[in-house]
Amino acid sequence: MHLCSIEQAVDHALARLPAHIHLGLPLGLGKPNAFVNALYARIRDLPERRLTLYTALSLGRPELGNGLQRRLLEPFVERVFADYEELTYLADLRAGSLPPNIRVEQFFMQPGSLLHSEQAQQDYVSSNYSHAARDINAKGLNLVAQLVAAAPERPGHLSLACNPDITLDLLPMIERRRAAGETILLLGQVHAELPYMPGDSELAIDDFDLLIDTPEQRRLFSTPNMPVNTQDHCIGLHASTLVRDGGTLQIGIGAMGDALAAALLARQGDNGGYRALLDELDIRPWQALVNREGGLDSFAQGLYGCSEMFVNGLLALAEAGVVRRPADEDGVLVHGGFFLGPRDFYQRLREMPLEQRAQFAMTGISFINELYGQEALKRRQRRDARFVNSVFGMTLMGAAVADQLEDGRVLSGVGGQYNFVAQGHALEGARSVLLLRSWREAGGEVNSNLYWTYGHCTIPRHLRDIVITEYGIADLRGQTDSECIARLLAICDSRFQAELMAQAKAAGKLAKGFELDARYRDNTPDRLEAIRARHGRLFPEYPLGSDFTAEERDLLRALNWLKSKFKLSEVLELGKAALDAPGPEGYEAHLARMQLAQPQGLKEELYQRLLLAGLAATR
Repeated sequence: MHLCSIEQAVDHALARLPAHIHLGLPLGLGKPNAFVNALYARIRDLPERRLTLYTALSLGRPELGNGLQRRLLEPFVERVFADYEELTYLADLRAGSLPPNIRVEQFFMQPGSLLHSEQAQQDYVSSNYSHAARDINAKGLNLVAQLVAAAPERPGHLSLACNPDITLDLLPMIERRRAAGETILLLGQVHAELPYMPGDSELAIDDFDLLIDTPEQRRLFSTPNMPVNTQDHCIGLHASTLVRDGGTLQIGIGAMGDALAAALLARQGDNGGYRALLDELDIRPWQALVNREGGLDSFAQGLYGCSEMFVNGLLALAEAGVVRRPADEDGVLVHGGFFLGPRDFYQRLREMPLEQRAQFAMTGISFINELYGQEALKRRQRRDARFVNSVFGMTLMGAAVADQLEDGRVLSGVGGQYNFVAQGHALEGARSVLLLRSWREAGGEVNSNLYWTYGHCTIPRHLRDIVITEYGIADLRGQTDSECIARLLAICDSRFQAELMAQAKAAGKLAKGFELDARYRDNTPDRLEAIRARHGRLFPEYPLGSDFTAEERDLLRALNWLKSKFKLSEVLELGKAALDAPGPEGYEAHLARMQLAQPQGLKEELYQRLLLAGLAATR
């Protein structure tokens, strides 16, 4: 192990590696941005050298946009991200200006962030998360660099902490290539804020060829909790009824995952209110499925978590005693491959005693996302597993869309979704559960997220299992095509049922005389909003906490409403909204936060009126 500065580490890499450096970086949080930027800058100015980066989920501050959105986000981003060092290559990818001697290959992208980058789209690699180590190694990987954590209780060791996922799978491959005479360097940099995770993710300090001698002090990237709306809460509530006490849980990131965590917390901590809410949502059509596969009681045995991403929701469930079933005699409550979350998530982990932190075992992605390899152990641990993931679209015959648009542009990536769906079918007592918002609205246009056909799928229909929307549950496993169509129509928004039904009948996949039961014809947002109004405490807007101030939460709600209701390029629509806006009384703090208390000129006057319209509509 060689201690060195960032610039000395770049010197060593350039001196010891061939002209073409193949750099592997962890996905998400674990990238040593300062080193990556220094190497990138050096090679950019050396046309005789080449650099290819292999990674996923390159994280950057949210783009601020213009107008009202920028006024809201700019102070918030400066407060939350502070001195976080941006990745230079990410900015160049967004701008389409990567140097000709540098490429970036990713197998997963920050959702929606690189839709318009031709370079990112062309160099996307469609690969299962569990195959990433194999595929990167085959490209000739010769440098691995990542953030690590140190702890005074563990002298002589470093922890891969937030990202053992791919690195642990790569290490045996690297050792075999080194034994054959290849030079492959492993570089680490300690981050002062990174929680030290003991167990599988620990390496001896001498396993690192290069260790940057100054710990990184700049802020870790964080993902602030976003609001959970009525639609997502209802999805989470339905999903919570299928989680079996004593079973296993996997949750993805995002508002729907937060909604599921909130529903499970309510099931445990307010069981009477939880049941009353489900009675109003009317789960009678799915009661037999709930009785067979899940339950409504609070958790007597607790759950075990097995999730590629150790999310904030799983930690909250553990803190509340819902996740408390040990996987085995080692006392592990959660196995995770990587973590990423809000700032207080990192802080809660850091403040735990090391022995308690060991209950959250960070390990290789091959252990979590695959069933083969230690299969007997995994089958014993993962009893009654519920693998819960989100999709943005689904065909009526059960093919799910989660990663790519019809025109081929990638929103995110396959990641581990296929692996968990496959495990849902391969494990006894397991189910794959896909969460879907049945509709979306943008610029005043409402569209269904259930389609007759779609030009791409992430999960093929032969792997269909359970699908949940805000309107209920569709059990598709082992069902005929016509029954799948009927069950998905029953949880579709009623504004789109007739057209979708007609398309299925025209294709000969649904009987001409088929009619939906009357109970499914009132699948409307208004009905769900009325239920929310009667059970407000079980619909918390930020169930896992918030980095936004009270005024910012109001403003975010107002701007989301404006974005959904109006095409911001259409002057007539905006003019009417501005005319209908109330006065500023009661909103003085909100206007001050947006620098609109004293508007200067017609543009700012319009901004103020639009903002007041949104605030009044969402109060």
